[in-house]
Amino acid sequence: MTIVHGFELLREGAVPELNLTARLYRHIATGAELLSLESADENKTFGVSFRTPPSDSTGLPHILEHAVLCGSRKYPVKEPFVELLKGSLQTFLNALTFADKTCYPVASQNLKDFYNLVDVYLDAVFYPRITREIFAQEGWHYELDEPSAPLTIKGVVYNEMKGAYSSPDGLVHRYSEQLLFPDCPYRHDSGGEPEAIPSLTYERFRAFHAQYYHPSNARFFFYGNDDPQERLRLVQGYLQDYGALAVDSAIPLQPPRDAPWRMSRPYPAGDDSDNQKAFVTVSWLLPENRDPALTLLLEILAYVLVGTPASPLHKALIDSGLGEEVIGAGLESELRQLYFSTGLKGVATENSAKIEPLILDTLERLAEEGIDPDMIEAALNTVEFNLREQNFGSLPRGVVLMVSALTTWLHGGDPIEAISFEGPLASVKALLERDPRALQGLIREHLLANPHRLTFVLEPDPTLLRRQEEAERARLEAVRAAMTPAAIACLIEETRTLRRLQETPDPPEALATIPRLGLEDLEREIRRVPTAIAQVGDAKVLVHDLFTNGIIYLDVGFDLHALPQELLPYLPMFSAALMEIGTEREDYVKLTQRIGQKTGGIRPATVIGARREMGDATAWLFLRAKATTDHADDLLAILRDILLTVRLDNRERFLQLLLEERASSEAELIPAGHRVVLARLQGMLTEAGWLTEQLDGVSQLFTLREMVAQVQQDWPAVLERLEAIRALLISRSTVLCNVTLDEANWARFEPRLAEFLAALPAAPLVRAAWQPHYARAHEGLTIPAQVNYVAKGGNLYELGYRLHGSAAVITQYLATTYLWERVRVQGGAYGAFCPFDQHSGVFAFASYRDPNLLATLATYDGCAAFLRALELPDEERIKSIIGTIGSLDAYQLPDAKGFSALKRHLVGYSDEERQRYRDEVLSTEPAHFRAFGEVLEALARAGLAVVLGAPEALQSANAELGGVFTLTKVL
Repeated sequence: MTIVHGFELLREGAVPELNLTARLYRHIATGAELLSLESADENKTFGVSFRTPPSDSTGLPHILEHAVLCGSRKYPVKEPFVELLKGSLQTFLNALTFADKTCYPVASQNLKDFYNLVDVYLDAVFYPRITREIFAQEGWHYELDEPSAPLTIKGVVYNEMKGAYSSPDGLVHRYSEQLLFPDCPYRHDSGGEPEAIPSLTYERFRAFHAQYYHPSNARFFFYGNDDPQERLRLVQGYLQDYGALAVDSAIPLQPPRDAPWRMSRPYPAGDDSDNQKAFVTVSWLLPENRDPALTLLLEILAYVLVGTPASPLHKALIDSGLGEEVIGAGLESELRQLYFSTGLKGVATENSAKIEPLILDTLERLAEEGIDPDMIEAALNTVEFNLREQNFGSLPRGVVLMVSALTTWLHGGDPIEAISFEGPLASVKALLERDPRALQGLIREHLLANPHRLTFVLEPDPTLLRRQEEAERARLEAVRAAMTPAAIACLIEETRTLRRLQETPDPPEALATIPRLGLEDLEREIRRVPTAIAQVGDAKVLVHDLFTNGIIYLDVGFDLHALPQELLPYLPMFSAALMEIGTEREDYVKLTQRIGQKTGGIRPATVIGARREMGDATAWLFLRAKATTDHADDLLAILRDILLTVRLDNRERFLQLLLEERASSEAELIPAGHRVVLARLQGMLTEAGWLTEQLDGVSQLFTLREMVAQVQQDWPAVLERLEAIRALLISRSTVLCNVTLDEANWARFEPRLAEFLAALPAAPLVRAAWQPHYARAHEGLTIPAQVNYVAKGGNLYELGYRLHGSAAVITQYLATTYLWERVRVQGGAYGAFCPFDQHSGVFAFASYRDPNLLATLATYDGCAAFLRALELPDEERIKSIIGTIGSLDAYQLPDAKGFSALKRHLVGYSDEERQRYRDEVLSTEPAHFRAFGEVLEALARAGLAVVLGAPEALQSANAELGGVFTLTKVL
């Protein structure tokens, strides 16, 4: 047996479908396992994960996940995590709490930076400080400023989960999963229920770390092109002081139930009857996730059933008219046991009992009569395309592979088998070829004949939020009343001590322990994307010569300036109709199946941005499509049918799409509240912001609600607008194409693209004159929620600021120092941001899941004084420059590189300007920070504020400020 750095090799093998070599090791002294994936990918990934089964819903695993990143033995600073955010080239830096595990993944393209990240994370998880004050800050604590003041409760996780429990879409998934597993740890919320979190003690918190954060309970993961031997040496450096420990962390299997059951829970709903709808899901417990072929087969079945609007169960749910949007996890494969869940949202409470029989009847029909072979082929092709492309957007492949491996590895399975898909895929294909009724048998065995079935109803309760707030006040009053004068004095001192610790900066010698890069480690030159501009017929085509492994990435765009202003609000529904309403030759079911059979997907996307030094907006609707080169003709034929022959006159289907879009927009309000307030604010300042908000903000939600009535009462008028959009927009004179593909394949693809473009109508482009209305006033958007989302901002160019690359460094610094410390650490919000759009000049502050409102606005206004008085140490300036360069050089896959280059072209951002901006970033000096403070002083006086929150919070703010907020009810 060969031992390398304390590890013995258990198994090794090539995974050719992922172009990597995998080795599984076991640490001899502790029993820890390490999966080492050797790949040519320069975006290196490391992760350490622990099995952390919750025993209650106090959120213990979640709070500990936050706390271990707040300083350690080797790095005794308050926030090593934030120090890394400030000055690292990381492409991923986070920690993740799941229902049964806690993961600490990092990624970077820079080797030195990568090893720095690995060392900080290893020290954090094994030797964290986790003091009583850290527990209070990240978890929960009582606050009391003086004997006569009211008692309050704060904590980052506490407020995060109050926000999570305000989102009904999140609650239906959370409750469905927990109730499906009534007899094992999955029945608890590892994130924490707000009412339960304050019962967690510091002693239990410490004991949990001692019990579960031990190497014997750890699984280590590496991926990328770094030295595989060095991986083992780094980890051995931390494990050499440990011996083996028997850690009882196994997740037991949920015993199967012998009869279906039904449960319900309330959610906080607004007092508007239109918003008081139920959510209904039906969920089945499935086998243990041990057989990759079965899991893949079930994944294909889930896609067949509910994966697309054309899927038969999805279609049956929508066609029933009982609800507005299909919900549910589909196939959930991250737990020890698989489960399948689907249902409807927007269900009238009196109809909630009709959903389960509808689902069962549909499944019975499919099991008996069979499934459309085209649907099966589309599902199989889509799943295989995704497996082979391995495209997860900005999420590093290594992180996704780690989570995939852990699904079985965590429970004693083989992690290499879990990520190897070629064998299971071949088995599934052979099975479906041999037995065309295999999926029908799967429906019968795992769904219809499976008695472990939960029907869950999430019911609207317009008084729940008020009762929750009253209950919290009553709990705090009871705690306050039970406190002796000595206890009150002690709590006041604890409050002051915590604030003092939060406000006290780390000593220089502690900060010096954080490993960091230097300016000499940075690339001075921008990363250029090869871009050639070709003229193909009447159309301009941007071509990016990049290796794509035989996949064509094609973006076909149309200039929205062809549309008059009154038609713009209808564009999102026109876009949805292009993809999901059907053509003259195919209904939407067959069209969807054809897309699945022949392509890797087609989706609409709008690109809107301020044109540099012009002030107006570039605005485009794109169809983003991809397919293998073998299916180039199929891809173009489908795009041609979508653009030229879609049947917009299908009123019934259009109304279904409209209701789904409305429900989806409403569901995003609370989970994405920071984006809502930022969009609303930006919509008051520039043409690009105004248009974005019209198409994807609160204004669009209001349009969708109005459109429902219009379709029901005056469908011909709506249809006329949709046809007008098509006639004006779909034209050779408005088109722009973007192709990401290697040169040889582009030469073969170009004549086919030319033929496609020649088939488009040739109407001339007449640019419409838009006259945006900028409602420049403070606004409060009201929703039933326990937290706020607070934004304030303005256009710095209008306030006299001239662009300099130092702005990116300054905003990076503010986000990781002033805002992090004041809004998150001291204020208890989950997050705070300060994005600056260099093209438009719009700068804004925003908070996420924030218990405060006026205090947060005051913090924003205090930013100017903070910058003007800032004595910036040179090492802090350098860290912020490094972090900024890391953001500018974010890792991208070929399709993302091509699309980013397209967006830069549209706003007029040349490579020469990018290089100048980068040079300015690299030369940022302290004087730039102080000068930026001057313009933020003007912003404090002239800026606009937008808040999304509970009516009571906004009414209270108006009472204190004299009614400055115009209140708009959203939910």
